[in-house]
Amino acid sequence: MPSLIDMRRRIRAVTSTQQITKAMKTVAASKLRRAQDRIIGARPFARLMLSTLNSLATRVDPELHPLLAPPESRPDGPTLLFVVTADKGLCGSFNSTLLRRAGTFIGDADNAVALGVVGRKGRDFFSHHGFDVRYEDVNVFNALKYSHAQSAARAAIEAYTSGEARDVYLLYNEFKSVLQQRVVVERLLPIPRLDPDEQDAALLADHLFEPTPKEIFEQLLPRHVETQMFRAMLESAAAEHAARMTAMDAATRNAGEMIDQLTLYMNKMRQATITRELIEVVSGAEAL
Repeated sequence: MPSLIDMRRRIRAVTSTQQITKAMKTVAASKLRRAQDRIIGARPFARLMLSTLNSLATRVDPELHPLLAPPESRPDGPTLLFVVTADKGLCGSFNSTLLRRAGTFIGDADNAVALGVVGRKGRDFFSHHGFDVRYEDVNVFNALKYSHAQSAARAAIEAYTSGEARDVYLLYNEFKSVLQQRVVVERLLPIPRLDPDEQDAALLADHLFEPTPKEIFEQLLPRHVETQMFRAMLESAAAEHAARMTAMDAATRNAGEMIDQLTLYMNKMRQATITRELIEVVSGAEAL
């Protein structure tokens, strides 16, 4: 049975842990507000750009630009999967859920899968297990910038245009709310083509290109890849802060419950000790 000193030490240790988790929750909540504002501002442009290019890609010659060529017309090669994880832990199941989904994607793929990893947790996991990691970038979420997305997008475009990758996919956690994040897998390259019945009527009108379509696509398509990559990183950053805030809130509450239980147990021990000493005093007096 632990002594009263041991119980006091344990209560102090749990109290210190509670203070740390409470501080981490406050920091995560502060970062979440900024990350949420950034992703809310980035979503409309990224989604409209995607829908517009989907519509344009459906009605132009796929040979007009390499990023429009369908996978079946390309030489056999591995699929390049970009996985966006966190750089740090202590965010619940944020990373583990994402890595399990990546494992499912790799297992279900018809061909080999190469990896591009953004985030230290994903880099450490895939490198340790011997996966084919073609691109990695870590420590980006402390100060996430558009240049980080540009670097990853260039790697994706170079792998696709050189034939090293047959297609490119993105895997990341989408921010839905503070309590909900959704794992998303979406094709980045080639630019997806819509079915005729899926197109927005407003986007079906003929387009006049000035300058030529080839020149426009040469400028617009790389920017589109960068934009979608940056949006995925922003989504992941906001989802990470939300998951960490939720996890630290649960840890703080659990620490409080543990402190209450330990305090109750310590008080029972003190009461038992006092009762035993009183019995010894009374027994000694009666013996005299």
